[in-house]
Amino acid sequence: MRHRRIGELMTRQVVSVRGDAPFKEIAQVLSRHRVTAVPVVDGLNRVIGVVSEGDLLRKTADQAAGPGDLPAEPGVEAWERAKAEGTRAEELMSAPAVCAGPDWTVAEAARLMEVQGVKRLVVVDDEDRLVGIVSRRDLLGIFLRQDADIRREIVEDVLGDTLRLDPASLTVEVRDGRVDLTGKLPFRGMIPAVERMCATVDGVVSVSSTRLAYDIDDTEQGGGRS
Repeated sequence: MRHRRIGELMTRQVVSVRGDAPFKEIAQVLSRHRVTAVPVVDGLNRVIGVVSEGDLLRKTADQAAGPGDLPAEPGVEAWERAKAEGTRAEELMSAPAVCAGPDWTVAEAARLMEVQGVKRLVVVDDEDRLVGIVSRRDLLGIFLRQDADIRREIVEDVLGDTLRLDPASLTVEVRDGRVDLTGKLPFRGMIPAVERMCATVDGVVSVSSTRLAYDIDDTEQGGGRS
């Protein structure tokens, strides 16, 4: 099976700013390019952080706040105030940036986004140089695959090449990314494995195996036949 890699889905033409970029320039870049965040890079195009609309808005919030409006907790107050008082990208940015490599799979990138609570990942090469950016919307693009392509991959790659099953013994139907398997397997214990492998195919929304039969029940001592 061939999983789509981040390098195939990412945006390659990425706008970025240098660490010494002033506040107003960052705001102009975000507005001009209609993005909500940009990577911050050094002189060698290595990513050192990300600056977002939220980072810039801290200054606006600070200017509108009264003397007692900042959080009372000393650690939080110092962090918030440092952001609000920043004037350059390197002072305003969130660091380190949450990054992925171009060879990562969609599943790996989605898992990192969920764990880190971010909407995008900066894509870097082995030397941390900026090569692209990938968003949640980019990852969701795999679910736009045609049903015929998903079915072909399941039949040829999963059932044929990987599991070495007779294609004639199983019927695969795909509708709107939902996979329905019918037919008969040699052993009952194979059903969970078939389900899992079909579910890993890019674009699959769900897998139903309720209509799968089997010749031998190898999940119980002594076995049996369905």
